[in-house]
Amino acid sequence: MQKKTIESKITIYHFDELSIEDQQLLNKAKEQVHKAYAPYSGFHVGAAIELENGEIISGSNQENSAYPSGLCAERVAMFYANAQYPNVAPITLAIAAFTNNKFLAEPVTPCGSCRQVLLETEMRYEKNIRILLYGTEQVIMIENVKQLLPLCFEKSSLNA
Repeated sequence: MQKKTIESKITIYHFDELSIEDQQLLNKAKEQVHKAYAPYSGFHVGAAIELENGEIISGSNQENSAYPSGLCAERVAMFYANAQYPNVAPITLAIAAFTNNKFLAEPVTPCGSCRQVLLETEMRYEKNIRILLYGTEQVIMIENVKQLLPLCFEKSSLNA
């Protein structure tokens, strides 16, 4: 038997320690929570993506009474970015969550489906997507999607 340890690296910041550009991107994600359609869970999520060409694409979660027909904010934004700018790589994704009339103190992370979509996008463009997760107490920065999904299923897995 062999045991291995898998580690993910994150950096924790206070909002005011971030660059102006990162603060602005997180503020776009925070604005999006108010555009979410979340009548069932009451959990509003906003996402904003900075593309390599400087464009900012944003999205919010969209629920549906026929679960799981809705989409998370991350996929709404990423699918739109990939459809409208198919040759432009996303470089940073910012995510914020809002419930019970307030932003969460601790950041939320993308769900498994979103992680897989983000990984596919990262592989598609062969460039890291940096992730910023907003919480009122801290902001977590993750350098790439593989830090979120270290044992990932990817294109090479299909050729096994």
